[in-house]
Amino acid sequence: MPVRIVSLAAHSGAGKTTLSEALLLRSGAISRAGRVEDGTARSDHTDIEKAHGFSVTTGVLRLTHHGTDITLLDTPGYADFVREIRGGIRAADTAVIVVSAVSGVEVGTERVWATADRFAMPRLIAVNQMDRDRADYHAVLADLRASLSGPVAPAYLPLGEGADFRGVIDVLTGEVSPPQDLPPSDRAALQDAQAALTDAIVETDDDLMNRFLDGSVISTDELHAAFTRAVHAGTLYPVLPVSAHSGVGVDALLDLMVTGLRSARERGPVSGVDGQTRDPTPDAPFSARVWRVSLDPFVGKQAFIRVWSGTLRPGDTIRNTTQGGDLRAAHLYLPNGRDLTEVTELPAGSIGVLTKLPDLHAGDTLADPTDPILYDPLWLPEPAHTVAIHPVSRADEDRLGAALTRLTDEDPTLRYARDPQTGEGLLSGMGDLHLGIATERLAALGVNVTATTPRVPYRETIHAPAQAQGKHKKQSGGHGQYGDCHLRIEPGPGFSFRSAVVGGAIPGKYIPSIEKGVQDALQRGPLAGYPLQDLHVTVLDGSYHDVDSSDLAFRAAGALALKNALEHARPGLLEPTRHLKVRAPARFTGDLLGDLQTRRARVQGIDTTGTVTTITALVPQAELHDYSAALRSLTGDRAAFSVTAGPYQPVPDHLTRKIIDARQEELTQA
Repeated sequence: MPVRIVSLAAHSGAGKTTLSEALLLRSGAISRAGRVEDGTARSDHTDIEKAHGFSVTTGVLRLTHHGTDITLLDTPGYADFVREIRGGIRAADTAVIVVSAVSGVEVGTERVWATADRFAMPRLIAVNQMDRDRADYHAVLADLRASLSGPVAPAYLPLGEGADFRGVIDVLTGEVSPPQDLPPSDRAALQDAQAALTDAIVETDDDLMNRFLDGSVISTDELHAAFTRAVHAGTLYPVLPVSAHSGVGVDALLDLMVTGLRSARERGPVSGVDGQTRDPTPDAPFSARVWRVSLDPFVGKQAFIRVWSGTLRPGDTIRNTTQGGDLRAAHLYLPNGRDLTEVTELPAGSIGVLTKLPDLHAGDTLADPTDPILYDPLWLPEPAHTVAIHPVSRADEDRLGAALTRLTDEDPTLRYARDPQTGEGLLSGMGDLHLGIATERLAALGVNVTATTPRVPYRETIHAPAQAQGKHKKQSGGHGQYGDCHLRIEPGPGFSFRSAVVGGAIPGKYIPSIEKGVQDALQRGPLAGYPLQDLHVTVLDGSYHDVDSSDLAFRAAGALALKNALEHARPGLLEPTRHLKVRAPARFTGDLLGDLQTRRARVQGIDTTGTVTTITALVPQAELHDYSAALRSLTGDRAAFSVTAGPYQPVPDHLTRKIIDARQEELTQA
């Protein structure tokens, strides 16, 4: 049976999961469509998804249409769950990009389109929610052409819009589905669409282009054949209107998925990182990628794999070429919603599940040990949002480490680390929604935590050079302690320490001890006790005692000299910054810039492509703790952002006193 593995991807709210239910219903895979609102959708089957009413994981759904086995990978719409989105796209051969007929192209649309572009993936565009008020198919078409790369052309037109949406018109044949008469008012639009689609098709075929320019007649069958070749090759992206709610257009979408989208075999050889290739056939050497890992409370660890080549059977020895080491899968399963069906083999083109193999991770390559290959990793972004987590009880603290290991193993976009300056445990992810779900999952694992805004790791520095002496002298019977040094400190990037002592005023063996004392004093600045940075230290002079001088005495003298010099060096506070990139519909540009101004941001660039604007800015870390939620509220969840570490910069004078007072109160309480 021919096989199609199709990723369903969209911006949140486009009705993607509802569309997957409609596809299952129309194909006969189910007798009644589930509802996201009721928690009965097949792909949103986890407790967390049912509780929140949106997709968190990629659902695997299977159906058959016209003798073709279709596996749908229903990816989440929220960008916070990017590892599920990209994993689902990488495991598929083709994609159906779902766009709302009301909202049009949104940031999530652009992101999944860019991912499909990166991997040269053929795709269809389903304009869903055509039965809603304010649905506008032609406006969305214009939006698609303006915002997305590549040739986009309507393969179907809607018959009516909004509550009047009652059918779809095949542009090439003029046939209406479900069968009904084409109103005269739609004939002019059909002729224009036929001309536009013909142009788009012939531009993908040199022979047809030459005949077209010569004025030769090109038959509908020839256009159909060229259309299919172009869609298979990813050189033409057809668009069709659909309503998942009413079912209008779903049959046409199923037909187009069968005839227009390529099969696993038609994608051609798959390349490894070293240039090796594997033919996507069952008799080739086995290879696969782990594209998703999940932890089931009953089954344990489940590794979702896409078999690229060969055939895997129970008990076969396979090699993890990413991590190293061989393993055996005792049982093989085909997933479908929440169900796993045990099978005797997983041939090329399969989405399968391996269980009870703890050393498998998302992105790992599996291969025949006698003919190994390594595929590229999943390509995941860096975290964009961080919270501090605090165990509620001592028992939670004891279990936290193991639970976090399980969580980060399943989701590589989650990171946990302890801040060396503040001592807080920091959990980082793609947004507040992502981290909120993560804390819920910790609770499901028996670990209760509270999440708070992380303390900002401020630093201190100096703005002027200064000199000072540090003399450590104690006599308490017997050998005393004596160390004496003069230091000069100067502002500048980084840190350096050098000696300019001449004439043996301080023996060379004590210079390292002075540096250790300086390093000790750098850990607690004079303003608020934050670590110091960006200063350079020179030892100028000093004195010693033949009997009483020691490494310990000169270490104390070095610390004292630095503290004395800092009093005259105009110390100041520094705050960490982040490079922020925001992508949102252009209509929100003014609101976004106004919000960034309140966050003391320095806007570095504004770029508008199509209907989407990208803003880059340098923003103090202290101003971004609520940015994920604020951005969602500001744009109605139509924006996305990323952050990377920026430099430290001076804290404005009007905030310095407030920060110092808060720090002193914190130290007093501690």
